[in-house]
Amino acid sequence: MRQFAKPALAIVDSMRTAAAAEPARAIAFGGAPGSNSHQAAMQFAPDALPLPCFSFEDALDAVETGAAGCAMIPIENSQHGRVADIHFLLPESGLAIVAEHFMPITHALMALGEGPFEAAYSHPQALGQSRHYLHQRGITGMSYADTAGAAAFVAESGKFDIAALAPPLAADLYGLKIIESAVEDAHDNTTRFVVLAKDPLDPHSLAGTPTITTFIFEVKNIPAALYKALGCFATNGVNMTKLESYQKGASFAATMFFADIEGMPGDPRVDAALDELAFQTNSVRLLGSYPQVRKRG
Repeated sequence: MRQFAKPALAIVDSMRTAAAAEPARAIAFGGAPGSNSHQAAMQFAPDALPLPCFSFEDALDAVETGAAGCAMIPIENSQHGRVADIHFLLPESGLAIVAEHFMPITHALMALGEGPFEAAYSHPQALGQSRHYLHQRGITGMSYADTAGAAAFVAESGKFDIAALAPPLAADLYGLKIIESAVEDAHDNTTRFVVLAKDPLDPHSLAGTPTITTFIFEVKNIPAALYKALGCFATNGVNMTKLESYQKGASFAATMFFADIEGMPGDPRVDAALDELAFQTNSVRLLGSYPQVRKRG
């Protein structure tokens, strides 16, 4: 069911009412109150009005319909890689990336009882980030829509033999006991979020600021297609900081790439590289240029 568990509903309704009164100040996020996305949104924009949405797609839709001024979406984790489906959702949304935000991630095991626990519910990313911890204790990871939503679900269940992996704030919000803190397998665990809005940033506002440009491209189905595509950046001295492939459709013949480069259109080197890339590939689509928060490398 696409709805929050009962313990979260009153908080969700309160936040949605406030956001509806001032949608331009609202920042949408996927998940229940207390989720990592909620906390990232408040770190990024402390004066914004948080708008909880059931899924990442719903958060993007909130911006598209004008219910929120922007959305905070996780795209990758240092330990567990790409957030599932995000490479499809971002281009399909028609929104522009206007900022990035990095947040250290910590998970707590929380429950109504003291254990032992047969299962722990959480978002697949959180389960993956704590898989060694769960395996060592014989706890089965069970997928849920988001971390804080899993905590609300456990609270609603009334069961003492299940737990949730969620941010510590979720235990306070939903009346759970923290059984153990910092259960993530790597304690430098960090997630990169991006902020999306209807309109891209004005290039003049980025003048003199180190920037990242994110885009997707589809290579031709010919030998050395990726080599030729990447050569566009090498020969023009443009640093590529991220490259990930994914498949478009079921033929496995149309390979898409999600990429970040340092710089932005308007820089002659970037313009030349992107012009050459357009010639060497089937398609190129820019997703946004925005200030670079963390130097890669």
